Amino acid sequence: MTQMRTHTCNELRMEHVGQRVKLVGWMENLREVGASLAFVVLRDFYGTTQAVAETEDMVKAFRAITKESTISIEGVVRERASKNPRQDTGDVEVVPEKIEVLGRCHYNELPFEINRSREADESLRLKYRYLDLRNPAVKKNIILRCNVVAALRAAMTEHGFLEITTPILTASSPEGARDYLVPARKHPGKFYALPQAPQQFKQLLMTSGFDRYFQIAPCFRDEDARGDRSPGEFYQLDMEMAFATQEDVFAVMEDVLPPFFAKYGTYDIASAAPFRRISYHDAMETYGTDKPDLRIDLTVRDMTALAKETEFEPFQAAAAVKLVPCSGANLTRKQIDKLCDDVAVQAGKKPYWVRMDENGALVGGVAKFLAGREADLKALGLEPGGLALISAGTLGEAQKTAGVARKMLGAAVPGHMDEERYEFCWIVDFPMFEIGEESGELEFCHNPFSMPNGGLEILEKAHRGEVDPLDIYAYQYDLVCNGVELSSGAVRNHDPDIMVRAFELVRLTEEDVKAKFPAMYNAFCYGAPPHAGIAPGVDRMVMLLAGEPSIREIIPFPMNKNAQDLMMGAPSAVEQSQLDELHIALVEDEKQ
Repeated sequence: MTQMRTHTCNELRMEHVGQRVKLVGWMENLREVGASLAFVVLRDFYGTTQAVAETEDMVKAFRAITKESTISIEGVVRERASKNPRQDTGDVEVVPEKIEVLGRCHYNELPFEINRSREADESLRLKYRYLDLRNPAVKKNIILRCNVVAALRAAMTEHGFLEITTPILTASSPEGARDYLVPARKHPGKFYALPQAPQQFKQLLMTSGFDRYFQIAPCFRDEDARGDRSPGEFYQLDMEMAFATQEDVFAVMEDVLPPFFAKYGTYDIASAAPFRRISYHDAMETYGTDKPDLRIDLTVRDMTALAKETEFEPFQAAAAVKLVPCSGANLTRKQIDKLCDDVAVQAGKKPYWVRMDENGALVGGVAKFLAGREADLKALGLEPGGLALISAGTLGEAQKTAGVARKMLGAAVPGHMDEERYEFCWIVDFPMFEIGEESGELEFCHNPFSMPNGGLEILEKAHRGEVDPLDIYAYQYDLVCNGVELSSGAVRNHDPDIMVRAFELVRLTEEDVKAKFPAMYNAFCYGAPPHAGIAPGVDRMVMLLAGEPSIREIIPFPMNKNAQDLMMGAPSAVEQSQLDELHIALVEDEKQ
């Protein structure tokens, strides 16, 4: 061991009885039984050991030490009279002869009990994260993360990939999220950007002649937090392959990931290769989302034509009406109302509902508007004793609401979700373009550097008006596991002519492309190989493996939902001299 200890707090067993040992760690608890008897729990990174003070002086010495102080204990190991089978060292205890305080805790009261820190308010946990991490249950997730990252590195190296780090300070480029900008002291008025992803650099490595690249890459995006997304920064297993197709990327991921999930996951069952391939269009129509949880056996059915024949005005006014039938849904009216409210919170629109009783009659909800259409609803999958949630609105609204309804029904009704497994699928054939929600104009849907399906020819047809740009698909793909998007990837657009014509459709000229992506454009003009890649999110992967609902549980020092580091006090004000050096002037916000 080290000079400060002979054993860890999880190491002592019956074979150590009679040995003199020295342990170090945090004093987790002191339980006094009398003036001359007390039990002490000592905790280190590895586990816990019980020490027993059996003299009045030794009890006084421990009593003078505050909980969570670091101490050393020297004494003799003996067999415990009352053993603890739940503790790895529960067969033995140490009778201390000498104790020493190594680092005193100066507070008699802690912000929370260490072993119950996960029950504390999240803001307290984040402010005192160094205490929260002392909780073995919290620490376990960080250890899992370390083991997974190390194993991923080894697996990628075994597959012939080179780990190459790419710059953190780079140029701003439009990649779908807000940049974090860094002022350049030597270049007044100009800024570096922290990379949203190493996208351009890894493609440039392919043009440089490297065949297989990877890194555990830090990425920075100024975007809002979600349960599966941390604000500020995140890490991804970034990879790229030269002279590769979509199937080559799939083959590597399908070989690397399932063993990880089977070995490190909460569940020991993971999809075997090849993973299911589902087109974006089919995913939206069948599951109401491009991140389907395939552990749920429910599917979305289209009932637009049927709904138009009813006298229910919301159905008649809707562009699309979707139905999610669920058998065996023995829910009360109160439970159904709560379910519909919960769907509305996530989807933005509340679904309608209808039951089919055991005799095949429609009851409740919008039943009166569907009277006489029992056979049609049976054909759509609604069975006697079943419940259907119905969404209506634009196509996007109806799909989204149905997707959330499917997920919540699957979780609420027993028998429709096989929770204890990892189900992977590939979502493929994404649209190349979409109409932006804010701009109302044509924008890239997924990744501006993707190869369109049809190449230059399909883009020329779009420019001539022979093809609607919204009907152009791209060689883009998402890897989804249990309803969580693990990764996006694509076959890259390595031809500068195709790149220019694609960007012209979103109102950027060749000169704009050269100005925004000078290195990539020029590199492609010197002969670039076809290449493809992907970047599974490490944080999301570990979150799934640990079975945690929030991504913050597997990040050592996470920010809160408002992108604040409560422990370090970031973001924070800076000195005026620092601003002057960077040629920055602060302008008061008139809205405040």
